[in-house]
Amino acid sequence: MHIFYASPDTAHQNALPQSRVWHYNLYMPLVDLGHALTTFAFDYADFNFNLDPTIPEQRAFIDANRPRLSEQLLDQVRAAHRRRPIELFFSYFYSSYVLPEAIREIGRMGIPTVNWYCNASYQFDLIEEIAPAYHYCLVPEKFRLDDYRRIGANPIYCQEAANPNIYRPYDVPREFDVTFVGQRYGTRPVFLRSLFDAGIDVRAWGPHWQTPPAEPPLWRRAGSAVKAALQGRQIQRSDFPLERCGPPLEDDDLIRMYSRSRISLGFSTVALLPRPGEAAIKQVRLRDFEATMSGAFYLVEQFDELSDFFTPDREIVFFSDARELVDKARYYLQHDDERERIRQAGLRRAQTEHTWHQRFQMVFRQMGLG
Repeated sequence: MHIFYASPDTAHQNALPQSRVWHYNLYMPLVDLGHALTTFAFDYADFNFNLDPTIPEQRAFIDANRPRLSEQLLDQVRAAHRRRPIELFFSYFYSSYVLPEAIREIGRMGIPTVNWYCNASYQFDLIEEIAPAYHYCLVPEKFRLDDYRRIGANPIYCQEAANPNIYRPYDVPREFDVTFVGQRYGTRPVFLRSLFDAGIDVRAWGPHWQTPPAEPPLWRRAGSAVKAALQGRQIQRSDFPLERCGPPLEDDDLIRMYSRSRISLGFSTVALLPRPGEAAIKQVRLRDFEATMSGAFYLVEQFDELSDFFTPDREIVFFSDARELVDKARYYLQHDDERERIRQAGLRRAQTEHTWHQRFQMVFRQMGLG
């Protein structure tokens, strides 16, 4: 199948500009499956700093530049379609990237269109305008499917996964007890501080750990209207020791860290903290599959939907609060054989059932493109 592929290499240009996470997890599996890909030649960097139209200066950028991206996209799609008929348009686009009419125009060329997006759990507004313009939207948040339908979009439930050709165990010494690699926000430093206070050797790498922002990232980037909406939300801070923090890791170093760690942590709660009395928003994350496929013993914040993909206490281990996190971390650090059985079972499950290759084959069949 000839696929026109339009996606930045990373969804976190501002925090992890060096990452190629979507190239590894989306582009490469499509090539592995034998598809011919034509890539949209475009630099998304400035666009990824201007995703939120509720912020006036970002709105000005979007209004000025979205037509430019749309025009170049259509030019490149038409040229590729003339050389060889395109059988699928695949993108990871925000509404701030492209005009809906440009996507509809691609559809009018007889090309099925599909968009992948994985932050609708709390940033549905960033995709809401363009989602109905696609023939299909790949949605990993089960509880958002009805929201896509409500706005006239056509969602297909497609959970995240990992590429086994990239994410794999390494034969390196296990030198750390408990580690977390990812951004510092929300309740994450609170959980890590609880481990530290319990005398457990815990380390963190990633954006904002060495130089924590004065305000949470979602607050810091917000305009006045967004800040007003966030007033009253519970913003928790922690003085997690800076000497136990490191910088963002390169992709390969991140994967190796799973093998260097006895316990790898995962957090299901999103960046946007709830108001008092509200339940936290949680989601299944890319890390849930990358960590297990990389051979991690994975201790992750409890979320029921994740149980559809891994069996708790057999393939991964859940914690629900700081006390349980401390208790389970201490227990599994002391029980190597149990930890190893769970680690190996999680690795097998990820490798046999949770590859991007399998996800794409499944959704293509549902689209009638198998």
